[in-house]
Amino acid sequence: MSYCEEDLLPVSALQHLVFCERQCALNLVEQAWTDNALTLEGSHMHRRADETGARREMRGDMIVTRGLALRSLRLGLSGRADVVEFRRVSPPSDSTAELADMAAGIPLPAASGSWIPFPVDYKHGRPKPDRSDEVQLCAQALCLEEMLRVAVPCGALFYGKTQRRHNVNFDVRLKELTETTTARLHQLIASGVTPRAVREPKCERCSLLERCLPEAMSSRRSASRYLEAAVAESLAEKKSIG
Repeated sequence: MSYCEEDLLPVSALQHLVFCERQCALNLVEQAWTDNALTLEGSHMHRRADETGARREMRGDMIVTRGLALRSLRLGLSGRADVVEFRRVSPPSDSTAELADMAAGIPLPAASGSWIPFPVDYKHGRPKPDRSDEVQLCAQALCLEEMLRVAVPCGALFYGKTQRRHNVNFDVRLKELTETTTARLHQLIASGVTPRAVREPKCERCSLLERCLPEAMSSRRSASRYLEAAVAESLAEKKSIG
């Protein structure tokens, strides 16, 4: 299956989908988004990754590119990579050995030798208990593989809180998970239906908490009881102010 340009969905939506399908639908189906301290910090990190230094920088056997546009018609995804490091896998030469190495890499304009892409995604917090960040990074790698026709075996996630990189291998299981998640993303958006809210501890970190209202939609709490509690809370606040 191949998608059209107008059907492409953002790579970043995969992270939201793994974290919470309702959050993802609120963003893409209902076009709802609210920033909080965490999202603002994350946006600042992405801007720094994109704006620090030149968009293409040579560092020995590495070429660092920032803000590289990504696309996969097979997966129906598009986006932009924070950083892609192109790492030299063969020295510049005219030998037949270099020609053999080219099968494992690609040539780059104005650069001799053969190169392998290594995507790096910047995150503001800490490593997550789920695989949402890995899925998003793997999707970037799959886009690069399709665009450049080269294998992308690994990449890295950089977390702002720890100031450390975590290397990620794009093995068969992660690629399968990424493709399954991508298919689910297209199904969710095509349905136009926002899933019901389920209150979980992770809701406290969500910038859409006030829009989502998981407490109001909880099966353990009726709408009438929720409204009664909300009215009582409002009256109590007015009394305290008065």
